[in-house]
Amino acid sequence: MNVLVAMSGGVDSSVAAALLLDAGHDVTGCTMRLWGGESDTGCCSVADVDDARRVAQQLGIPHYVFDFGDEFHTGVVEPYVAAHAAGRTPNPCIECNRTVKFDRLLRRADALGFDAVATGHHARVVQEDGRWRLRRAVDAAKDQSYVLHMLDQSTLARTLLPVGFLTKTVVRARAGGLGLRTATKPDSQDVCFITKGGRERFLSTRVSFTPGRVVDGGGREVGAVEAVELVTIGQRKGLGLAGGADPRYVVAVEGDTVVVGSLDELRVDEVRLAAITWVDAPISGEVLVQCSAHGVPVAGTIEDGVVRFARPTRKVAPGQSVVLYRGDDVRGGGIAR
Repeated sequence: MNVLVAMSGGVDSSVAAALLLDAGHDVTGCTMRLWGGESDTGCCSVADVDDARRVAQQLGIPHYVFDFGDEFHTGVVEPYVAAHAAGRTPNPCIECNRTVKFDRLLRRADALGFDAVATGHHARVVQEDGRWRLRRAVDAAKDQSYVLHMLDQSTLARTLLPVGFLTKTVVRARAGGLGLRTATKPDSQDVCFITKGGRERFLSTRVSFTPGRVVDGGGREVGAVEAVELVTIGQRKGLGLAGGADPRYVVAVEGDTVVVGSLDELRVDEVRLAAITWVDAPISGEVLVQCSAHGVPVAGTIEDGVVRFARPTRKVAPGQSVVLYRGDDVRGGGIAR
């Protein structure tokens, strides 16, 4: 099979390319240049591109750089800014997967005659009974199936995720055994176009911030924030609250007013979803619900776009993805309203 491997400059995608070579595939590496602005993490720095190129040289495979900066700005950065301006909490990594890595890159791969695209994501693609399944990774601690929940049958049929069948320890050992320069490189943790601690600075040049007052459930003013656009559901810090009281969390943002309450007040029985996508046919009934990339799944049901939790659960910030599982299989997901 002729496979185009998206090489981010990290150890996972490096080993993905090596595994596919060992399996007898015709492998070509590529790195997507997505963000031309300031960056100190993620897969967008000059150093990451150089690491990917050097690994490709070590493996003896061709390597290309694709400039998808326009698509990244339109599909990821602009929606990120717009979501904050509207009081939502976006997940740009999911939108990058949706609009760039498993859309724009696949279209480029098709145009160049590749049979499949591979990445270093920790998740598994398997075929059962003639249908494609997206499953959690073997290494539960590194599982990334949550951020891939939008992949459908046609996309999964052309997607390879070889490192999802290995633990991270084995991945690093394999890279070390091959002498790859990425073997001990730390994992990326943050949004690639936001420098560490720089979300406020990034948004301040793109959004008009609105000062807000912080009130309790009875309407009594208890604090203040400089920008309601930076506040998210469940937040505890940065609210100007007096110390010594029981912990209080953001339970709602209403215009320029931030409402705080106890942990019990933060819990809800349901969440309504928009923009639902399905890995295969739509489902209803019992599911496991995961509300963040590393969150603990909770039992619930899905019916007509409404997820009802088996027990009260922390409110999901509007704009965040809610992903539905049955066992280890991703069945679909949507965005919290």
